[in-house]
Amino acid sequence: MAGAKLTPSPSEIDPDVKTEVQKTPEPTWVNPSNPLRTTGSFGSDAGQRYQEEYSMDSTNAQVQVEFYVNENTFKERLKLFFIKNQRSSLRIRLFNFSLKILTCALYIVRVSLDNPKESNGNSCALGQCWNNSWTNTAESTEINWGLIFWVNRRVPVWAIQVTVALISFLETMLITYLSYKGNIWEQIFQISFILEMINTVPFIITIFWAPLRNIFVPVFLNCWLAKGALENMINDFHRAIQRTHSAMFNQVFILICTLLCLVFTGACGIQHLERAGKHLSLFDSFYFCIVTFSTVGYGDVTPQIWPSQLLVVILICVALVVLPLQFEELAYLWMESQKLGGNYSRHRAQTEKHVVLCVSSLKIDLLMDFLNEFYAHPRLQDYYVVILCPTEIDIQVRRILQIPLWSQRVIYLQGSALKDQDLMRAKMDDAEACFILSSRNEVDRTAADHQTILRAWAAKDFAPNCPLYVQILKPENKFHVKFADHVVCEEEFKYAMLALNCVCPATSTLVTLLVHTSRGQEGQLSPEQWQRMYGRCSGNEVYHIRLCDSKFFGEYDGKSFTYASFHAHKKYGVCLIGVKREDNKSILLNPGPRHIMAATDTCYYINITKEENSAFIFKQEEKDKGLSVTGLYDAPSRLPVHSIIASMGTVAIDLQNPDPPEESSKLTLPTENGAGSRRPSIAPVLEIADSSAILPCDLLSDQSEDETNQSDDEGSVGSDFVKGYPPNSPYIGSSPTLCHLLPQKAPFCCLRLDKGCTHSSFEDAKAYGFKNKLIIVSAETAGNGLYNFIVPLRAYYRPRKELNPIVLLLDYPPDNHFLEAICCFPMVYFMAGTIDNLDNLLQCGIIYADNLVVVDKESTMSAEEDYMADAKTIVNVQTMFRLFPSLSIITELTHPSNMRFMQFRAKDCYSLALSKLEKIERDKGSNLAFMFRLPFAAGRVFSISMLDTLLYQSFVKDYMIAITRLLLGLDTTPGSGYLCAMKITEEDLWIRTYGRLFQKLCSSSAEIPIGIYRTESHMFSTSECKDSYAQSQVSINVEQGVEHRERGEPWKEKTSHRNSTTSDQSEHPLLRKKSMQWARRLSRKSAKPSSRAERISQQRHNLYRRSERQELSELVKNRMKHLGLPTVGYDEMNDHQNTLSYVLINPPPDTMLELNDIVYIIRSDPLAHMPDDSQVGQPRSTRNQQDFGTETRDETHL
Repeated sequence: MAGAKLTPSPSEIDPDVKTEVQKTPEPTWVNPSNPLRTTGSFGSDAGQRYQEEYSMDSTNAQVQVEFYVNENTFKERLKLFFIKNQRSSLRIRLFNFSLKILTCALYIVRVSLDNPKESNGNSCALGQCWNNSWTNTAESTEINWGLIFWVNRRVPVWAIQVTVALISFLETMLITYLSYKGNIWEQIFQISFILEMINTVPFIITIFWAPLRNIFVPVFLNCWLAKGALENMINDFHRAIQRTHSAMFNQVFILICTLLCLVFTGACGIQHLERAGKHLSLFDSFYFCIVTFSTVGYGDVTPQIWPSQLLVVILICVALVVLPLQFEELAYLWMESQKLGGNYSRHRAQTEKHVVLCVSSLKIDLLMDFLNEFYAHPRLQDYYVVILCPTEIDIQVRRILQIPLWSQRVIYLQGSALKDQDLMRAKMDDAEACFILSSRNEVDRTAADHQTILRAWAAKDFAPNCPLYVQILKPENKFHVKFADHVVCEEEFKYAMLALNCVCPATSTLVTLLVHTSRGQEGQLSPEQWQRMYGRCSGNEVYHIRLCDSKFFGEYDGKSFTYASFHAHKKYGVCLIGVKREDNKSILLNPGPRHIMAATDTCYYINITKEENSAFIFKQEEKDKGLSVTGLYDAPSRLPVHSIIASMGTVAIDLQNPDPPEESSKLTLPTENGAGSRRPSIAPVLEIADSSAILPCDLLSDQSEDETNQSDDEGSVGSDFVKGYPPNSPYIGSSPTLCHLLPQKAPFCCLRLDKGCTHSSFEDAKAYGFKNKLIIVSAETAGNGLYNFIVPLRAYYRPRKELNPIVLLLDYPPDNHFLEAICCFPMVYFMAGTIDNLDNLLQCGIIYADNLVVVDKESTMSAEEDYMADAKTIVNVQTMFRLFPSLSIITELTHPSNMRFMQFRAKDCYSLALSKLEKIERDKGSNLAFMFRLPFAAGRVFSISMLDTLLYQSFVKDYMIAITRLLLGLDTTPGSGYLCAMKITEEDLWIRTYGRLFQKLCSSSAEIPIGIYRTESHMFSTSECKDSYAQSQVSINVEQGVEHRERGEPWKEKTSHRNSTTSDQSEHPLLRKKSMQWARRLSRKSAKPSSRAERISQQRHNLYRRSERQELSELVKNRMKHLGLPTVGYDEMNDHQNTLSYVLINPPPDTMLELNDIVYIIRSDPLAHMPDDSQVGQPRSTRNQQDFGTETRDETHL
């Protein structure tokens, strides 16, 4: 093998130099014993060379051969230096530009030293043969041509001009030679080459012929060569520093240079030609050109001879051709720049703060949600928002960004986050944060996630120190962006909220209100009491402060967490929900009374506003402190009870019995201590935890629970459950959660609800005989996000007797990977079917279900109109709402604006009033204009886009994502509590107020309430509701007659609550038959007053309207009979539509409790309160465990 020696040229360092390989002319044969070194003609000067030696196996001969990467010739080196190399060519062009400017300056100097009379005498002294003809012509035409062709040029000026011309000539010839490509005429007839020859050759000739030294040479035309040299120089400069200005800048620069060259050429040309006429000065001719090109035309300075006039005509014609072309190009670039957006200047980036928003496509809803939430914080008012989007700006978005409120703070750039040039335009490296949002409107959400991942990688690669806030859709893609500072996975949060909605009503509304910035002023002008209270409480948000810096919590240093939470709520109305140690990064929600507050702890609390914006007035507090505790109760007439509660909170007095009652199935009314007129007292909240007063709980061993209820539930599958961590996770990055599990994995065939197998013969939900109501989930596919729906409902802190069976109604059967993940959970089944198929709904047990969860489907994203993506879901849910009126349907929509179509009534005047209220709140600038829609307030519908604000808030509150994940059960931190709910029953109304309930929960079970879900009866002022109510009266009057008036009020009271189980008697077939007979009998009586006839007509109309409901009922029953299902359960379903529900977050302490209120509570971690056997005796521990288990089951029963 022959050894090879590679010789790279200097262009290897330059990436723009093309590589050319020189072939060796002929091989050189060498004696193997004496190898020779062969080099090219310029081999010694080729620079660094690389040598590789290869040995032949047979002869061990070595031949060294040089290979040149480029032609190693003198021409190539010159070409590299003058043209190809960026830096050297930049220097050459800079030198050339300086020469052209120098020649123009020398021309101005020559003109300033020129005297036309002297130049005329000089030309006559030359004795030229054609001088007389010039004179004769001048006499006849009054033009002295000698003044035009000859000038007075001083010797120093001539010497400098000749030197410059000689250098320019040599440079031009060299560049022409180096750029020669085989066509010599193409090089010669270039305008730049012709101008160079005109301005240089005459000066070179004057070196050899002295009489021509005063001949006129139009050196001012070098301004056009200077313009070209300047453009080339700027281009080389951009190439050298690897930066580019916008095309708009280049075009404006070219236009300015063109105008300057036209004016300078016109001024110099007219001045020279007028030497034979009016003798204008250079300034006068410059003034004339400016006035002419500006189309003003004063007329005070004008050319007098025809050559100068002809020059003006030529210049105007050239300007009419050149300038419109330049302006057209400039206008085109301006229009394109409007589409692409501008640049965020480097100076602004260094002096102002900005964030970058990267999206695939920018919609108006997404933009307004981001801007309203981002600029809701006072300290972000001076920030700029730079939007980087690959698509052309939408016309609606353009109109929004033209509003003065946003035009000064929002900059739209069309570009890709994968291009460093676009990231440089957005000044990503100087940004305070980068928000990368996924396009949830894509049909293929996995592809949308892949784009988001690449954007996150590109941003991290370009700006490693810029904080990243990433939104991802699929949970399996989350680990790819784990490096980001904050990540929100949409499907994780979506399914967790849907799951908690089934056990804690309206959790989605609760979380949405917490993560939105609100002033708490929504609905305050409404005549409805519930709207005012609901709107005021919606202003509560989560804030944080260090204990040592807090006025709220500073006095509780060294006290227990429960003590601090209760007294802060009693004194200031704030709800302390969590804490974080200085040496620990984990946030703990309600760590319990054993957590002792320290000065360095960070406290997290719910309040209308943060403490820094609060004003403290202690006059009332000092006045209250002056009264003794006993005095408050000895003299109730001096101060009403509600005033005491409102000003001080609940007073804890009963110190004789600090232990909780043994039978604590409800918030039991304590025994009165001999004082019949005194209201019941509540045990105080202790400053330091007392181990004997805290209910211990060991949920890992539920022996007490099993033993207590074994006689009642013998043979129940619940006794076979174990607690542990799920063995299989469907994706990487899921948080491990202790759950109720099956002792052994269920076979895949047993997970199919509607088909029997060798292990089970059940084929419908009725055959299984479930103890609890079902939870049905309707989804398109079994995505990995469904795993996060199951885990919160099977968490270890859920009592096993309250576990609801879960049925997954899927459009497409799940794969084995998903079944492997869910087969370890108890009472989880799937079935192939859709919600628009009535048979599928009946087979999966919809009449035995408490909750139906409808998940938005990805296939609907392909709708031509974006807002129509929810059309199929809305219509299907409306159908189920009519078929199963008592079913709680929880729906997820893509667009929040479509919530107004849920449970739609065409003649609902109350919904129309709410729509007007929504428009008023939106005009006032509310971020929660949709909050008064009844389905959203009741937690029946939500849109995952509402949680976009969670990512935006994390820029200011970096703890919001962690707290939300803890509330939803997505993360389980040891020692941190969890969200659950308890229902206020008649036995609990003795507590009376929310403040006393706060104390009761803190003192008995160390639970922290954070809000109330309230359901009220409401008589809608609509014709539809009136007809329905009159229809019920007609049906019942047939059977009960006059007795209905006596029993009407109790019936109305029972049906006013959401959880009532009273059957609707108006739907009974027998009653309907009697009603029809009674209506016919009344219709035969014609001799009645007109009012009675109108009443009969109205009743007939009501009966006709009722037939629609009857037809729906008959349809369902016929399908059930066809499927072999009993119809008993369907007859018990009721229509409770005359109620409204809403959420009150952290209501005031004096808020009165009402029957059927559901209180949101954060219960402390049961595993953190496991008793120590050395301190607590076994009998007491067993009794407390039994009490806790009973209390847990009863309090969380919804």
